Amino acid sequence: MIGNDDDGDVPPSPDAVDLDATVDGAAADSADSDQEHFQGLPRLLRYAMLARDNVDDTVVHRLIAEIDELSPKLPQNADWAAAQNSETGFALAAELDQLAVVRDLPLLRSLSDCVRLLTLTLPCDPKRFGAYRRVARAMIFAFRQIEASLDDERCAELERIVYGFAALPAAIGANDSARSWPAISSAAHLGEQSVRHRLRAVVVRTSQSVRRQIERQTEPKKPKDTPSIDATTPHPPVNEPIAPNHVIVARIEQTELKNLKFIEPFRHVLNNALPLVEATALDRVRTTLAAEFPYAVEVVDFMLTDLIGRPTIRLRPLLLVEAPGSGKSRFARRLGELLGVAIWRTDASQSDGNVFAGTDRRWNSAEPCHPLLAIARGKIANPIVIIDEIEKAGTRSDNGRLWDCLLGLLEPETNARYPDPALQTPLDLSHVSYVATANTLDPLPSPLLDRLRIIAFPKPTLDDLNALLPGLIEAIAEDRGVDGRWIAPLDAHDCAAIAAVWPGGSVRRLRRAVEFILQQRDRTAPRH
Repeated sequence: MIGNDDDGDVPPSPDAVDLDATVDGAAADSADSDQEHFQGLPRLLRYAMLARDNVDDTVVHRLIAEIDELSPKLPQNADWAAAQNSETGFALAAELDQLAVVRDLPLLRSLSDCVRLLTLTLPCDPKRFGAYRRVARAMIFAFRQIEASLDDERCAELERIVYGFAALPAAIGANDSARSWPAISSAAHLGEQSVRHRLRAVVVRTSQSVRRQIERQTEPKKPKDTPSIDATTPHPPVNEPIAPNHVIVARIEQTELKNLKFIEPFRHVLNNALPLVEATALDRVRTTLAAEFPYAVEVVDFMLTDLIGRPTIRLRPLLLVEAPGSGKSRFARRLGELLGVAIWRTDASQSDGNVFAGTDRRWNSAEPCHPLLAIARGKIANPIVIIDEIEKAGTRSDNGRLWDCLLGLLEPETNARYPDPALQTPLDLSHVSYVATANTLDPLPSPLLDRLRIIAFPKPTLDDLNALLPGLIEAIAEDRGVDGRWIAPLDAHDCAAIAAVWPGGSVRRLRRAVEFILQQRDRTAPRH
């Protein structure tokens, strides 16, 4: 068993394991698993799933064979094959890291993480925590990269293993037990325990919601003086009562739905009442935004004023203007996140009006307008659509300009009954909020500017540095796929180095400086 350092369990010599016998077929199994359940997964996650129940010789030999194919006759690989313990495992991992740099083969670094995964034991030795942290971060990052392409069942299975593994050192202290066992073998169990109560709460809330809907549907809807209708007479369509703060965005006859093949991804929003996210806890939203963007407090107050006294979230169309790097796009995203609404981002330089406004159903590429796609993705009727760098939208009119198609979507008179060219039915898009960003107003046509409230977005100064750093570190951690708490805060020396190269201005430039400091800190950190 991996992780058992007792001399009595170690084979007497490297000859105890014949590497040549394990290479044939085993490396192919590891690179492209013969189990369909594991196909398409990154290597680290595949080994995690293979080893979750038992880290046995079969799993180890797969990895040994794969390493031998990329780096034949590696002494450390032979040592690990002969004596599968922490000393030989970490020695092999360190050698693979070095070879990855010397030979410029990042694949070897991935294999070194797999070796650490199968070598790490519990209780977690403090001197091995750095290796544990590295593997956990790599697993989380790999999972974040592929989760959007997996079904819910596969995501749940991987989530249990990945986050259970990451939490194990905190759950099982170094002094909890005298014996050791493979860490990965307990990951799925801890991951399951960590979400058990949340899953149970979701089930309860869902059942209560279904019960309320059933009760509303079974309430008598026919007035007492309504004459009875013969059972053979076709029933006329009846409008179901719509719950408060809900709205039906699109109504289409059922017979027509059967003929529209392209609507499957957003069928759930048709003929159904969708919720409107309510405007609550605006004080907490303001406090958070003011802390993250201290140089833009006036902008925060201006935008949130729109929501005072409103039951649901809806902002009048906004245009944030300032030179590149001031943080306009991140501000718009954070606003939507804190308000709890779905966010749809469009890069104006890559978009044309014909696609954004929807394409006609006569074409093979028929697609509804982007605001409806935003509604379908978020499953709410009031998402926020962010249009980045709107001044860079194409100016050719043969396929329709983005500027022109926005006029009807921003106008209250038309967005409440927007004629979608794909569905060919009026859509109620009156609850969708639009926030655009621009570096300059010069090319924008006056009809578009007339429909937008223009706000000058300020740039941060050096006095805002300490307030900006926590948010930037959190954003960097999110991009790396790790919890921001795993990145140690910057000390006074780090902040002084950043202040020396960033006098204020571009947040993008500040982020590059922070990333450089973090990279330098990681390179000089002590290795065990």
